[in-house]
Amino acid sequence: MWYSRLRSQPIVVQVIWTVLGLAFVVALATGRWSLAFVSLSTFGLSLLPVLFQQRFGIRLPMRFFAWIVIFVFATIFLGEAFDFYNRFWWWDIALHGGSALAFGLIGFLFVFMLFEGDRYAAPAWAVAFVGFCLALSIGTVWEIFEFGMDQIFGLNMQKSGLMDTMWDLIVDTVGAGFGASVGFLYLKGQEVGGLTSVLQEFIQKNRKLFRKFRR
Repeated sequence: MWYSRLRSQPIVVQVIWTVLGLAFVVALATGRWSLAFVSLSTFGLSLLPVLFQQRFGIRLPMRFFAWIVIFVFATIFLGEAFDFYNRFWWWDIALHGGSALAFGLIGFLFVFMLFEGDRYAAPAWAVAFVGFCLALSIGTVWEIFEFGMDQIFGLNMQKSGLMDTMWDLIVDTVGAGFGASVGFLYLKGQEVGGLTSVLQEFIQKNRKLFRKFRR
């Protein structure tokens, strides 16, 4: 059952899992224990969406799931193990901006789900604003996590300290605002390319959570 479930995932996800598996084996063979740990940890975190869907009965669109796996892979495996954060100055900005945008969409969907998909239960701006606040809160918690890891384990996740944290929060704010704006426009009947189709696909796959939804 698990094998067939994993085989049904997008190609990009299967490729990433294959890379992580090979990296883990090579790291064990060459005694690179830190790389083995990072490879195994990244693989484990990338499986969380699968467990999440099973536990809560929420069906994630393929694109949503693929993006989560790519983000985890780019953040932990490439970013930390292969030092992409220092090799490419834009790496951190791209990941924070992309994650904030995704969390803006997720925040909107979560709030919309609380109203069971009733687009008239609250003003569109209010739903979008609460979604924006939720997305920004997640970004803030991540910065606290980075600070804690640096202080407790002596890592360097914050890179340049205060400047890195503040720029991350600024990028988080912009991304979360854009994601929430997509949700606002969706409630107003306007589309923003593929992002709107992601919202539509999620709602269609989870109609039991959006019982009052009407087009």
